[in-house]
Amino acid sequence: MDRDLFPERVAHRPGPIVTGRVVRLMEGYSRELKVGQPVLFAVLSAAGVARLLSVLVLALLRSGTSGGGRRKLKELRKGPEFLVTPLRIRDTSGVLCEMEIHGHLPQSALEPADHVQVTVRPQRDSDLAPRVERIVNITTGQLLTPRPPTVWSHLGPPLLLQALLGLVLLGVVAACTVVT
Repeated sequence: MDRDLFPERVAHRPGPIVTGRVVRLMEGYSRELKVGQPVLFAVLSAAGVARLLSVLVLALLRSGTSGGGRRKLKELRKGPEFLVTPLRIRDTSGVLCEMEIHGHLPQSALEPADHVQVTVRPQRDSDLAPRVERIVNITTGQLLTPRPPTVWSHLGPPLLLQALLGLVLLGVVAACTVVT
C-alpha cells in the first residue's frame, strides 16, 4: 500500500503514560499563549501604585525621566510565543500516537526508533493532541522535561515585583486608615 496516498491514521491517546518507540519528530511551529485580562489588569493596577510612588519620588529628587523600558499594554496582552513540536510514537500495541511537545528540547534528545515512556495530559482544546509533560528516553537513559513560558515569565520579574510593592503600599495605606 502507498503511504503517500493512504497515510496511517493517527490516534490521540489520553494517557497518562504512553510507552513505545519514536516514529517521527516533526517540524516545530510557534503558538501564542493567551494572557487573561483580569490577571493582567490586576498586576498592572498594583504595579501602577508603585509606579506612581516612584514618579513622585523622582519628581522630588529631579533626577530626570522614569520608566523608559516600559512595555505597552498591547504587547503584554499578546502573550509569549512558545515552540510546539508534534511527536509521533508507535505504542506497544502498534497504534500510532501523536502528541505535542511545548517548549524547547535539545536536538539530540530524541531520535527515531528511541524507546520512550511519555507522560501526557489532555489540553483544554479537545481537537489538539495531548501535551507532553515528561519524556523518559529509555534508550539513552535521559529524563526530558520541556518547559514552555508562562504568563508570569512573560510579564517579567520587574513588573511582578513592582506589583507586589504596589500591593504592600495599598495594604499599608489601608491599615493606616483603619487604625486612625
